[in-house]
This record gives sequence, C-alpha cells and structure tokens, in this order.
Amino acid sequence: MRNKITYYRNKQGMTQAELARKLGISASYLNRIEKGTKTPSLRLAIRIAHVLGVPVEKLFIAD
Repeated sequence: MRNKITYYRNKQGMTQAELARKLGISASYLNRIEKGTKTPSLRLAIRIAHVLGVPVEKLFIAD
C-alpha cells in the first residue's frame, strides 16, 4: 500500500523521529511504513492521520 505520510510529515516540518515519538513507535518502523514495506494497523493509521492533521483517506493509496 502506497502512502503520503512523508509528504504530510514534511509539510508539517516534522522529522521521522519526531513523528515516531508522538506515535509511540520506533523511527525504523515508521520508515518501513513510509516506504510501503509495512502496512500499519487501522488504529495506527488513524493515529498517524490525527497527528498529521489530515483525514486518513488522504494518507493511503490502494495499489
């Protein structure tokens, strides 16, 4: 699953480490999610969207 997390994170001026800390996950796990090699749980996807201030449907693109 592709996503726009990196785009919205950069738009907020946030590093991976900062976003990961706010989400309570490791920066390496966030990196894998951003690269599309891991798919977050629905709960985590909703938390990412909330922290970035965007609707969850804007973050993820079905392949």
